[in-house]
Amino acid sequence: MSVTIDNDKCTGCGNCIEACPVQAIEIKNRKAVVDQKCIDCENCIAQCPQEAIAL
Repeated sequence: MSVTIDNDKCTGCGNCIEACPVQAIEIKNRKAVVDQKCIDCENCIAQCPQEAIAL
């Protein structure tokens, strides 16, 4: 399982980056991108004001 980013909702605010304990998220082309380091902790989901992140 891995988190997914809805690019239509993501504004690239960076809140998810700050919430990630394993630095598995970066911003590319003004959108959040999750890599394989993701541990599915769900911290990013709770911090996304646009509700753009889901499991």
